[in-house]
Amino acid sequence: MTEKKTTDLGEKKNLTHNQYLFGPVPSRRFGRSLGVDLVPYKTCSFDCIFCQLGPTTHKTVTRREYVPVDRVIAELDTWIRSGAEADYITLSGSGEPTLHAGFGKIIDYVHSHTAIPAVLLTNGALLNDPDVRVQAAKADVVKVSLSAWDPFSLEHMNRPHHDITFENIIEGQRRLRDNLHGQLWMEVFLVWGTNTTDQDVSAIASWAQTIHPDKIQLNTSVRPPCEEYAWAVPQDHMHRLAALFTPTAEVIAEYNKDLMESIQTDENAIHQMLRRRPCTLDDICKSFGLHRNQALKYLGKLMRNDQIYRIRQKDGDYFAARGDTPSSE
Repeated sequence: MTEKKTTDLGEKKNLTHNQYLFGPVPSRRFGRSLGVDLVPYKTCSFDCIFCQLGPTTHKTVTRREYVPVDRVIAELDTWIRSGAEADYITLSGSGEPTLHAGFGKIIDYVHSHTAIPAVLLTNGALLNDPDVRVQAAKADVVKVSLSAWDPFSLEHMNRPHHDITFENIIEGQRRLRDNLHGQLWMEVFLVWGTNTTDQDVSAIASWAQTIHPDKIQLNTSVRPPCEEYAWAVPQDHMHRLAALFTPTAEVIAEYNKDLMESIQTDENAIHQMLRRRPCTLDDICKSFGLHRNQALKYLGKLMRNDQIYRIRQKDGDYFAARGDTPSSE
């Protein structure tokens, strides 16, 4: 009998039959989240210094059907009919989902075929477009982002497409709040030494108060960021800054206990691979059949625990286990 060469992670996460769905993956906000990827890597209206997916390779505000809606729905139909479970179905993935001209059709399908809530993860930059707002308002939860307080800080933190203005971002989020029947959550991403003075955060908090989100969550770099200088903010400082918001913001915590066992299994499999040799993110994704978002969650946890580290080389970033050295191959 031929030996079966696989790992627990590969068996559990083998999603090669899905082109647009990934997971369910553990999420610090949404528990077990089934991801729906609607744009090619990395198509976005921002090029954030802290993005876990790396630099934006296609910065655009052009909206079109980047992937076929009928094929996404076919994958969702198969997944739902299989009896699989998730806490949320999340439009996220390899870029900005609101760039897809028909993302609202995906939300409609979710609502008509399952009781699982639909979440839209967006940077909020295109919400000044009425069509984007109409489609976004269909979601049960819309998570927007606000990590700047004026045009200069927006340019430094988010490096937006030249057609995007700070004023339009604020106005678009306000207008969505007026039309949204579901929950509006706001993420404020903090980078140590960049937008973390009391004055900076108070200015962000003032803008947030005019948008009236249902929940404000503070986040920082827990996964390998786009730029090395996008340093994580210490947790005690995050909690102090949370009090500058009205109401007090929530600091994004570690995964809940219910998810920790499966996460640990996944981390161990990746760690064992990196102990044998340094690997790129693509190596890890291909080896275990993972979406980039999935792999980065595990790599981020391993890095926070100081079990692995990142090596920047001319041909890309590699990850290696502590105590190991890069292969010369």
